[in-house]
Amino acid sequence: MDSFFSLFDPNCSDCSNDEFAIDNMNNQHSLPPEPQLGNVEYKLKIVNPTKQRFEHLVTQAMAKAIYEIGVEDSGILTGLSKLDMTVSLHTLHEMANKLGATTTILRERVLDNGRNISEVLIRKIPDDQNCIEIRVAVLGNADAGKSTLLGVLTQGSLDNGRGRARLNMFRHLHEVISGRTSSISHEILGFSAYGNPLTYNCSDLITAEEICENSTKLVTFLDLAGHKKYIRTTIRGLSGYSPHHAMLVISSAAGAVGMAHEHLAIAVALNVPFFIVVTKIDLVPATNTLQSLESFLKQVGSRRVPLAVKNLDDVITAGTNQLLENVVPIFCVSSVSGDGLSLLYKFLHVLPPGVSTKERERLEQESPEFQIDENFKAGDVGQILGGLLMKGVLTEGTKLIIGPMKNGTFQDVSIKSLHRNRVPCRMVRAGQSAAICLDTYIPALRNGMVLLSPEENARGCLFFQANVSVLFHATAIYPGFQTTVHIGNIRQTAVVIGICSSKCIHTNERDSILFKFKLHPEYVTVGQRLLFREGSAKGIGEITQVFPLTLTP
Repeated sequence: MDSFFSLFDPNCSDCSNDEFAIDNMNNQHSLPPEPQLGNVEYKLKIVNPTKQRFEHLVTQAMAKAIYEIGVEDSGILTGLSKLDMTVSLHTLHEMANKLGATTTILRERVLDNGRNISEVLIRKIPDDQNCIEIRVAVLGNADAGKSTLLGVLTQGSLDNGRGRARLNMFRHLHEVISGRTSSISHEILGFSAYGNPLTYNCSDLITAEEICENSTKLVTFLDLAGHKKYIRTTIRGLSGYSPHHAMLVISSAAGAVGMAHEHLAIAVALNVPFFIVVTKIDLVPATNTLQSLESFLKQVGSRRVPLAVKNLDDVITAGTNQLLENVVPIFCVSSVSGDGLSLLYKFLHVLPPGVSTKERERLEQESPEFQIDENFKAGDVGQILGGLLMKGVLTEGTKLIIGPMKNGTFQDVSIKSLHRNRVPCRMVRAGQSAAICLDTYIPALRNGMVLLSPEENARGCLFFQANVSVLFHATAIYPGFQTTVHIGNIRQTAVVIGICSSKCIHTNERDSILFKFKLHPEYVTVGQRLLFREGSAKGIGEITQVFPLTLTP
């Protein structure tokens, strides 16, 4: 119950057809029958329940997230009078208070008979978290308006038409001068318990710490580079930070051109759910761009139904189907006039994370594994690491090992302090990004290393084997082929040593390939996803075997 759940149960066979789901959202007479499993509950009314009945309803609510009030179990929209609806919503609010949860009315509708139905989201923040968090990677061609859109969303102020809003997104002077993002920057957007966006414009003195403290949901945007020469940095952001969703930004003035195709293909290859935002509609109407998006989606093999979001009903439909991967929501916005931004805010509020509560709890029980994406030394503070905790839990004073070094070994370290979203914290849990200060300076530190538990007895490797599918190659891949390999936060040149079933591998063919890292050992594990790219050649795969280095005494 840690996020927005589908109005249509993902496990329900009735929901497998895209058009069926979308059409029923607008059906004035009925919804699909109530699913037996899932997080949807139909209630005709909840008026003055007995104490025993109330406790039973509270117990039910622990496994539910969406309440359809005024709807029979069969899905027929019967509706309630205004008085009965008011009392039912009050009862639902009392049930949520009993759970320590909040209620948000997603939408209300008056039927033809004058009676009312309401859709209510019950959201309970897990006891071990301050708020629900999701990561959204922002993709798109250069000059599509990505940084400007993020500036408007997170700062809460519209752009002046000359790029003022994007200045807060840039990290380097050359980015300010050129207007192009070349690095990965992180920006946050909070939402209150009532779904109101919390931005830096909410108060003259509001800080990132205050946004985090007052948010029941926090969206972390990863602003990625759009220019072709920074494609490796963009892939590293998508692969290393494991975003829950990707937001593809397309300029209405230019259309889906340039790196938009490449970025979307990478997101699809990495199985990242995505949605599309068409910007600059104040300059050029989005009509032609919307017409071309259907063919654009087919070109990257996504096979999904585009849904132009025009009202609140469309927003709920989009959030419902986002994790089902059958609908691509499309928002048309202007960072100058503000058109369409309210619908985008609402969508981000109901957007679900990609990991269930049970999966997150399972990952937290495992030994820590922190992937290092950035590292630097900050004056007298010490060695600072930035990255993502894939498994386990970290606290101040936790003893870990870091590596692999050039000989494949790991070195003992200890955590001095932790920061999340620019705010000090005492604990970091699986799936959260953080900055870590170590008690020891590591001169040989590089991006792509990992922090692990000393119990792992880990070693680096040079050789690994993977089942690979070649997405494109002009001729064929032979042993000796060198390519840039992306595995999580790892980015390094690797050489094809051998191909299992044949002498070479062509486009759209699969085979098992033995790779060797060219420069230094890395820490990889069986089951990790792999993406390689060299010029126009690219492919994806999964690691099946690792050959750790043998350490000589």
